[in-house]
Amino acid sequence: MSYMSPPPPGLDRDGLPPADTVRWVPSRKAAVLNAINSGKISLDEACRRWSLSVEELQLWQRAMDKVGTPGLRVTRVQIYRSLFETPDSEPRDAG
Repeated sequence: MSYMSPPPPGLDRDGLPPADTVRWVPSRKAAVLNAINSGKISLDEACRRWSLSVEELQLWQRAMDKVGTPGLRVTRVQIYRSLFETPDSEPRDAG
């Protein structure tokens, strides 16, 4: 019998989202960022495993750095995108 607590919902035994994740809630984004920052997985491995771009992960990291886990909500990223983008990034054309 194991006395370890089960992983949070939506995360595997290693505390990472499944490779087929398509719904990215803040806790899953935070788990990926924590795994990258702790060296559990590399940035390249994360991009391959979850079909994410480096830019997307960098946006998540900036959101996490500036606002914390609540900043990883999609609605927050939309509202604060200009804060999360790097100063040298070009504004995206809406048309």
